[in-house]
Amino acid sequence: MSAERCIRAIDHLSYWSGKAFAWLIMALTFVVSIEVFKRYILNAPTAWIFDFNNMLYGTLFMMCGAYTLAAGGHVRADFVYIYLKPRAQAALDLTLYLLFFVPGILGLIYAGADYAALSWKIGEHSTVTAEGPPVYHFKTVIPVAGILVMLQGLGEILRCVTCLRTGVWPARLEDVEEIDVIDTQLSQSAYIDEESRRMAMEGAHAIDEAARHRSTGEPKDP
Repeated sequence: MSAERCIRAIDHLSYWSGKAFAWLIMALTFVVSIEVFKRYILNAPTAWIFDFNNMLYGTLFMMCGAYTLAAGGHVRADFVYIYLKPRAQAALDLTLYLLFFVPGILGLIYAGADYAALSWKIGEHSTVTAEGPPVYHFKTVIPVAGILVMLQGLGEILRCVTCLRTGVWPARLEDVEEIDVIDTQLSQSAYIDEESRRMAMEGAHAIDEAARHRSTGEPKDP
């Protein structure tokens, strides 16, 4: 399998896992809404709901890490990076991945697996709230999320190596962007005329372009 096909396959896995676990936000919204109704209308709060909410949000946060890395969405200090040529960017990224990312994520996987194994062994339950629910399945998310992030990190390393060889960054998978949603909403609104829609989309595109250059390091057109 070529490097670019391998990168593509890893990106697809990260995108799939991120989008699948993103549905947890719907579950979290539903659970919180039900608990608010029970607590303030029925005066019957659930003892373990705080733990459950933390588990839902924590799982969402951890399992979407690989997707965020695949989309180039993690925060980075780019005030120097954006002015570098692609090969220089790739060399810098590759160095940082090998020096910090790989050892750090390997440590997360190792420690997380040990953490989860011990939790399963003792049948651990939460002690934060009364009637604490079991947490061993939640702690298992730590090494699983670490493995997915590590796999995507290997894809990013391959992306760096490809850029060093060709001088061009391999393309990332495209996804539905917020600006696409804005365009759809404006085009279907009966209260926005064409000129207002055009001006709103020009402003949105300008903001999106600036954000894209900050996240990808591509030089702006003169």
